[in-house]
Amino acid sequence: MKIFKNKWFSKFAREEGILDSDLCETVKDAERGLIDADYGGGVIKQRIARPNEGKSGGFRSIILLFCLRWKWRKCLVELAS
Repeated sequence: MKIFKNKWFSKFAREEGILDSDLCETVKDAERGLIDADYGGGVIKQRIARPNEGKSGGFRSIILLFCLRWKWRKCLVELAS
């Protein structure tokens, strides 16, 4: 699996202390079916835990999942708000 971040999100994540491991964990949760909202077409909403606060007060993110041969291969993570 490959996870891609755009330039804006990379800067935001660095400023807010969001680690790459947090993003990977969020994508792994989505793979296991733990999805906050499914908008269809591989677009989902997922929360990313804030440092020392957890997911309930976490960042809302939009994740685009591209499926190749029925396996999740690539993921583009962008912050929604």
